[in-house]
Amino acid sequence: MKFKTEFKLMNLLSTLGLDGVAWSLRRLHCPVNSKALVLDVGSGGNPYPRANVLLDAYEETFERYHSKLVKDRPLVYGLVENMPFKDKCFDFVIASHVLEHVSDPAAFLSELMRVAKAGYIETPDAFIERLIPFRFHRLEVTERNDRLVIYKKSSWRPHAEIVDLFEKKAKNRYFIELMQRHPKSFYMRYYWSERIDYEIVNPDASADWPHPPVVAEDYVGQKLTIRRYLTQFLRFCFSQNRRNGSLDIVPLLRCTSCHGRELSRQEDCLHCLKCGSKFPVRNGIPVMNERLTETT
Repeated sequence: MKFKTEFKLMNLLSTLGLDGVAWSLRRLHCPVNSKALVLDVGSGGNPYPRANVLLDAYEETFERYHSKLVKDRPLVYGLVENMPFKDKCFDFVIASHVLEHVSDPAAFLSELMRVAKAGYIETPDAFIERLIPFRFHRLEVTERNDRLVIYKKSSWRPHAEIVDLFEKKAKNRYFIELMQRHPKSFYMRYYWSERIDYEIVNPDASADWPHPPVVAEDYVGQKLTIRRYLTQFLRFCFSQNRRNGSLDIVPLLRCTSCHGRELSRQEDCLHCLKCGSKFPVRNGIPVMNERLTETT
């Protein structure tokens, strides 16, 4: 199945030379009908408006660069390598700027294909990751002939010589302005249906290295700018707020311990009827990456 990668307004703005503005509108594009059930994994502080259900691992993490977790629709805490959802329960899954953070890309991509029929993946492109590496990114990802090509990083800055050459010769305000005006060239976007075609260049390598120490620039707080207010307004306008507010996500969940499909509600937890595992529910949010008890 082929998806439309942009909508008409984006194409018009690009034609007018406003690539940066067109790029910012990509988050309003989701190529499914209004009845489709959409999951956003690693939704963080800026989930896609069209998503009906959100999945994130933690309430707070420095990988989110100090932005607050958005909880404006059904949210579940869980790991992307072992998602707490039943097979094919979503029509579409969005994984925007998540893949590059995982150490086991095969497990993550397998889970995306398991829980959804189709989806969208976005990451920084491998070439910009190699030039300007992020300290929390474990992979370099690009797309060739409708196939993801993935390289596991041995550390957050594995190509130090290339980075040093770039920073001394080319990393200046003109390059940054080029990225801001024409961002599409610096990111990888991939739509898939039924299956994700991918290749891991170095499958035997390990990307499970400890995070480097947090530095001051990692904790620069986000200011409430006009752009942030506009993002919040657009997210509200383009979200299925009424539908999301009435969604019952428990029937979509499965046990992350035994993969049992039957969970019963209790006052402050969900109980797996197959293995006995109990998962806390905090402020109405199922915490499926933390077990309270487990019985045999």
